[in-house]
Amino acid sequence: MNQDLALKILGQIMNWNDDRARQEFQWLRLMARLKYDGYRDFQAGMRFIESLATWLQQFEPHERETAYAFVRHTLVYLGAGEMQRLVDQFYPRTVRDRLVRTVAAERGMPPYRVLADPDARAAVERLRRQTLFMGLSDGARIDTIRHANAGLLNNEQLVQGTQVDTEKWRDLLDNLRSELVDPEARFRLVYLVDDFAGTGTSFVRYDEKKEKWKGKLLRFRDSVLNAMEALEGDALFEDCWELCIHHYVASSAAAQAIEDRLARTAEVFDAGWARAMHASFGMVLPPDLPIDVVPGRYDDFLKLTQSYYDPKIRTKHTDVGGATHLGLGYGACALPLVLDHNTPNNAVALLWAETDGGDREGVDAPAMRPLFRRRQRHA
Repeated sequence: MNQDLALKILGQIMNWNDDRARQEFQWLRLMARLKYDGYRDFQAGMRFIESLATWLQQFEPHERETAYAFVRHTLVYLGAGEMQRLVDQFYPRTVRDRLVRTVAAERGMPPYRVLADPDARAAVERLRRQTLFMGLSDGARIDTIRHANAGLLNNEQLVQGTQVDTEKWRDLLDNLRSELVDPEARFRLVYLVDDFAGTGTSFVRYDEKKEKWKGKLLRFRDSVLNAMEALEGDALFEDCWELCIHHYVASSAAAQAIEDRLARTAEVFDAGWARAMHASFGMVLPPDLPIDVVPGRYDDFLKLTQSYYDPKIRTKHTDVGGATHLGLGYGACALPLVLDHNTPNNAVALLWAETDGGDREGVDAPAMRPLFRRRQRHA
């Protein structure tokens, strides 16, 4: 649709006078061009302003100003530029610092002296090659890490996923030993990388019903144990290896939960597992970002999350987060957050949910129209 026509329709939907329309159109054009039009999952022929006009029409006329104000003043959108920056900073700010500090601790010297000492510098170079990077999802952007660190990281130490077969593990070891000219070389650091953590439950959680730990961390452990068994005793990692988990973005609650759960999961790992497990984050969102944290701050919009809600979006997968009503998103995280490649289901459902509405056990549920359509991981 022509943008000017879309803005005209939007002005009619919002019943703006000429002065208000001129002011809002200026902001909308700017934000659409700089950010929102870059969202990857808009349908063909539709961009932000058209999507906004369609989204606002699901509300009653007197509620539309509340909904628009939420988009105008509260929505947090992390675009491609911000995510690229977080990926670019991953190695120099997080990985390199750990390499230097690890060597410094082993040699009993201050970190600032490491790169000035030839032997210590050589140890950092060796440790860098003994570091393995594995993606926990497509959002890990492993290919971007490789491109951003050409000449520093080898292609054979970056893996798109954690569920790899025995032959792949063998290839990783063989390439490591060949490059280091050491037939006994093994990995010492493993980084598991992901884009976003809203609750941390996908990564690691305790299932109260089955009384066991679940999540990506446990699946990675099983993959490693199976590979070590198939390799007939040829260990993948040195005895003192460490596991590092990095998320580019995390909510404040998820960052704390992951730290706490990593400490608690020690009970399920054998002595041959990592000597230590560390969590790091490119950016931790403010603790007051959820819209329900400050009483009275967003009461009008919170009412909309209750009124315009279709229970159909609840599934057995969303129940894992602990919230059965998803008006505030998975795990009731209540985040006003959109990522350029996909909207997390931890965001308020009005941003991403899409349903036809209809009868839900005797209740007429409204159809939900997304502002930023979400690509669901579970059908």
